[in-house]
Amino acid sequence: MGDSAKKILFVNSEMFPYLPESRIANVCRELPQGIQERRKEIRAFMPRYGCINERKNQLHEVIRLSGMNIIIGDVDRPLVIKVASISSARIQVYFIDNEDYFRRKQIYHDEAGIFFADNGERAIFFARGVLETVKKLRWAPDIIHCSGWISHVLPLYLKKAYKDDPIFSNAKVVLSLFEDTPTEKFAPGFAGTLAFGPVKEADIPLGGQPDGIELAKLAVQYSDGVILGSPDVAPALAEHCRKSGLPLLEYEEASFADGSYMDRYNAFYDDLLK
Repeated sequence: MGDSAKKILFVNSEMFPYLPESRIANVCRELPQGIQERRKEIRAFMPRYGCINERKNQLHEVIRLSGMNIIIGDVDRPLVIKVASISSARIQVYFIDNEDYFRRKQIYHDEAGIFFADNGERAIFFARGVLETVKKLRWAPDIIHCSGWISHVLPLYLKKAYKDDPIFSNAKVVLSLFEDTPTEKFAPGFAGTLAFGPVKEADIPLGGQPDGIELAKLAVQYSDGVILGSPDVAPALAEHCRKSGLPLLEYEEASFADGSYMDRYNAFYDDLLK
């Protein structure tokens, strides 16, 4: 691996304390700290959902990183970057924000429990927002670790749209799957909306109206390694990962009970970088 510290980019759907405790929110909070303590450099990103209290969590906009627009469909969407610190862990967390996509108080479902019609677009904006912000930071990750369904667009974009960018040309993608993968369908035409620049519809083997499981399988296709982060990953999706031929880290409850999962994950990164 060489002498220089390896760089791990964590792209998370949730993190405690910004969202309530859950399996995924806790792992996404603890893992970056644990990997940093194992002498790797880290950066962490998540969406700035409207339910996050900016004053309580001391979020503030990073003007030098904000200001670009991301076109989805035919609409320009302003990208706003905010940052907060978890001082006890010496970790900064970057937040991808946009008034149209992330200011609503609910996360993925409305008050009636209906899956937001624009959740697919929100995932696209989040993925492109993260990648464009990392380019502005001029911070070249060795591993990009995606956790949670809203990060599942990123592997496709990294491998097809950003693969020749020197910031990302050597990056490996690790995909952590949890029980949050939605079974609801995305809006009609989602695959066409995913296409941009060098990413063509031929690169996106999705049906006309795919669900979250199909999007997760697409993410597996463009990843370099997969981690089953929960015992409750959809069985068909877990089996798809086992048959993919990719390096796979199975879920191990005991390692979460004693915290040794961080060593397992760290070793998994190191093996991918050999």
